[in-house]
Amino acid sequence: MKTADYKSIAKKLKFEGRAYINGKYVDANDGKKFENINPATGETLCSIAKCNHKDVDVAVKVARKAFESGIWSRSTPEHRKEILLKFAELLRKHGNENSVLECVDTGKLIGDCINEVANDAPMHFQWYGELIDKVFGKVGATDPSITSLVVKEPIGVVAGVVPWNFPLMMAVWKMAPALAAGCSVIIKPAEDTPLTAIKVAKIASEAGIPDGVLNVLPGYGDVGEALGRHNDVDAVSFTGSTEVGAYFMKYSGESNLKAVGLEMGGKSPFIVLEDAKITDRLLDNAIASAFSNGGQNCSANMRQIIHSKVKEEFLEKVSKKIKNIKVGDPLNTESNMGTMISKNHLNKVNSLIQKGIDEGAKMLLGGVSDQNQKGFFAKPTLFDNVKENMTIAREEIFGPVLGVMTVKNEDEALKIAKNTKYGLHASVFTQDIDRAFHLAKSLPCGTVSINSYSEGDIKVPFGGYKQSGSLSRDQGTEALNQYLQTKTIWISHS
Repeated sequence: MKTADYKSIAKKLKFEGRAYINGKYVDANDGKKFENINPATGETLCSIAKCNHKDVDVAVKVARKAFESGIWSRSTPEHRKEILLKFAELLRKHGNENSVLECVDTGKLIGDCINEVANDAPMHFQWYGELIDKVFGKVGATDPSITSLVVKEPIGVVAGVVPWNFPLMMAVWKMAPALAAGCSVIIKPAEDTPLTAIKVAKIASEAGIPDGVLNVLPGYGDVGEALGRHNDVDAVSFTGSTEVGAYFMKYSGESNLKAVGLEMGGKSPFIVLEDAKITDRLLDNAIASAFSNGGQNCSANMRQIIHSKVKEEFLEKVSKKIKNIKVGDPLNTESNMGTMISKNHLNKVNSLIQKGIDEGAKMLLGGVSDQNQKGFFAKPTLFDNVKENMTIAREEIFGPVLGVMTVKNEDEALKIAKNTKYGLHASVFTQDIDRAFHLAKSLPCGTVSINSYSEGDIKVPFGGYKQSGSLSRDQGTEALNQYLQTKTIWISHS
């Protein structure tokens, strides 16, 4: 499709901002609303229901009732599979419209929205739908007079609290495995980007998801807190900042000790050793790792640790590519980077760029963006001479910044890469497979990409070490573990 086609779809969009509870769109309990903004224009798109703890109580009650009824939780795996496959089919049918909706709600490039919303989201429901009837328990090795069964059961009512940078995909990462497992689900989308989750909930009902099994509650942090503290929520799966993730651990400890799955922040390294060839492929990976989604990515590789022997070549070539990045209208297929999510976030990114300048990093490209522009567009920024103690080397910028740190050997590269409280992702470029495996095994993070920048795909788990996450994982067969309990049945033959 062309830019004109996407713009035509955008003009026809009908925005739904109400909560989705028990198979119906409803206003917040007290009728309060807040404005939803298009970050590419700064204009209001629509009003959104501002839910609160009373709405949480209602949603949890209907989710629990649906779960206890067994209409979904005790339905056959084949039935859940059939419904999830139909859900995937309907999401594909509405793929272009949903992608445009996400584009205007987030400022993400329309091409990225097509990949995530029209392609990846339905594929996740298909994958977990096809998986669920292939999950088996175990029979323990016992005395012949005993039969021991180890079985898996859905954990119950699950809350998925998701961020604004990949709003539908992160919601789907929670919804698909939790629904496949037989749980009832309540999604709390980020206040900046609730529109696709709200719409997709209705599509789920059309696919045959029973009323009460999938609910969506837009609102602010008090909704997340109410879900985190609710004594009838059995598990929370959270993706977002490390600061907020810590609150969910607190909420659990102060309520019913519900299970908490966390995928949080990162400060991921991109390591280029002296034997790496500075090819277009390497450079494209460097650009993608720092600037894709405007750098608003928890696994962004802003810290680019480059060996001194290849640094000058790297800087020269990567600078040319950064200069060619076209920042502009996210609906325009020729744009290479869209917007920051909000005015406040743009200001935060600008302040960290200024901090880098003030602390002595050498800014080669980009810089602080215009505060008076229409829309929330940041400048792709390149720093050299970034040091370990600088703020931009330690704090998550969540914006389009690439910072080069120079090293003289592999040991120094590893030392700098490990010098962070986070442990989500790392990229390593070398022609020596032994060095690649050594670094991959030595880096304390959840995903290491060798000679590429990649988080993998649905078939492999995603999550972090240290303050980037908990033991839980999204994606892969491992994701189901967040939403299943293990029961032992011990049978004595008398």
